[in-house]
Amino acid sequence: MTTETGYLGASAEAIQSHYDVGNEFYRLWLDPSRTYSCAMWDEADDSLEVAQQRKHDYLATGANATGAKHVLDVGFGWGAMVRRLLETHHVGHVTGLTLSAAQLASAAEWADERCDLRLQNWIEHRPEQPYDAIVSIGAMEHFANLGMSKAEKVEAYRQFFASCRDWLVEGGRLGLQTIVRGHNTDAEWPVQREMIRVNKWIFPESEVPWLAEVFEASQGLLSPISVRNDAEHYARTCQIWLDQLRANRAEAVELVGEETTERYERYLQVSVTVFRRKHAGLARIIFERW
Repeated sequence: MTTETGYLGASAEAIQSHYDVGNEFYRLWLDPSRTYSCAMWDEADDSLEVAQQRKHDYLATGANATGAKHVLDVGFGWGAMVRRLLETHHVGHVTGLTLSAAQLASAAEWADERCDLRLQNWIEHRPEQPYDAIVSIGAMEHFANLGMSKAEKVEAYRQFFASCRDWLVEGGRLGLQTIVRGHNTDAEWPVQREMIRVNKWIFPESEVPWLAEVFEASQGLLSPISVRNDAEHYARTCQIWLDQLRANRAEAVELVGEETTERYERYLQVSVTVFRRKHAGLARIIFERW
């Protein structure tokens, strides 16, 4: 939605309707770090936890965050990337932004003086000093609304890239991961119908970009260094999430009820199909401020 700041993405209320369902509910089917985004798979026998750590390391390394003094995480979730930056990549200080009160409360249980975690929209963020690196995983899907025109979407994304450029030191990098629309546009009607339904009641006020829109929005602001599309990685991630939710279904129903549990099962099942058939992709992009 558009606000007095000019922001065109999902509202805090829309974000909280999904991410604040309950920390204990998500703990039932995510990995121990509660990383709620696509993992990066390498070996057939990888555990979900290892694959998620590999994803974090890929983006942190690509953004040159290792050993950095100050890094920004836009959309930090339950804090898995923040902890990885601090504990594995030896970052001096991490600032994290989220719109989910439940996620912030959970992260506050372990946060220390090395991090500043805020309930704040990135559009309102005003850092006192530039960052050495920025990472953002799974947040861009909420930067534009369903039904917006291409021009409106590109403008919304461009606001984000312009902010990142302003926030970064010269030569600083942004490690970005986002779902994108897939090259297979011949979605079968039942799949397409389910995709629309899932978008409306699982991710209200949200719309994923085309990869071309991401690059158009960043043009002249940040230079792309590398890009990879890992749709099959997200299909595998969602399948494991679905399997784990089903394995803990009785407890899930106790926590959030039958209707919500069933909706999440349908959402994860359609996600597996959508990524497997390449109706959606998963972009991991490294940008640099020159």
